[in-house]
Amino acid sequence: MRLADIVVPDSPAARGALEVATAYCSPALLNHSVRAYLWAAAYGAMNDIAFDAELLYVASMMHDIGLVAEFDSHTVPFEEAGGHVAWVFAAGAGWPVERRVRASEVVVRHMWDKVDPEQDPEGYLLELSTALDISGRRPEDFPPELRAEVLERYPRLGIGPYFTMCVLEQGARKPDSQAGRLARAGIAELMANNPLEG
Repeated sequence: MRLADIVVPDSPAARGALEVATAYCSPALLNHSVRAYLWAAAYGAMNDIAFDAELLYVASMMHDIGLVAEFDSHTVPFEEAGGHVAWVFAAGAGWPVERRVRASEVVVRHMWDKVDPEQDPEGYLLELSTALDISGRRPEDFPPELRAEVLERYPRLGIGPYFTMCVLEQGARKPDSQAGRLARAGIAELMANNPLEG
């Protein structure tokens, strides 16, 4: 598996989701969102997991949008805020209600500890890919050549310190959220020891 082998959807919804992420995310968060899709799609293809590429791509672009100032919620966890944004975006893209709900679910579930691939392959793949990109979980599941290509094309640009700051700030305001639990579990140390940072 190489970077050129990964299918990136080119639908109006996918292009629109990338446009939204580019407009609102920092360069580091944007590259993280793109890598989240690439890791997820590559893992799915390498492990024969059937998934909806457009749905996964849109969810990948939206999965951390609840961290940016314009969409930050003081009442719900950032992944739930992002899920609401994904639902609204999908409505604007003309998706039926069921598909809007799926986009929201995938965004929310990327912060779950575990997602059942049989029940939600896109949520499973996004949870797996973001765990790799943020905490460095299971890098051995991806060929070294692919990791090098993805990181060269979409460099990390300081995502570790940036994401750590976001999670600590979210956790302080929303201690009962997954961000709060990550903050207490030592997200800063996990990020600092991420092998992808090397």
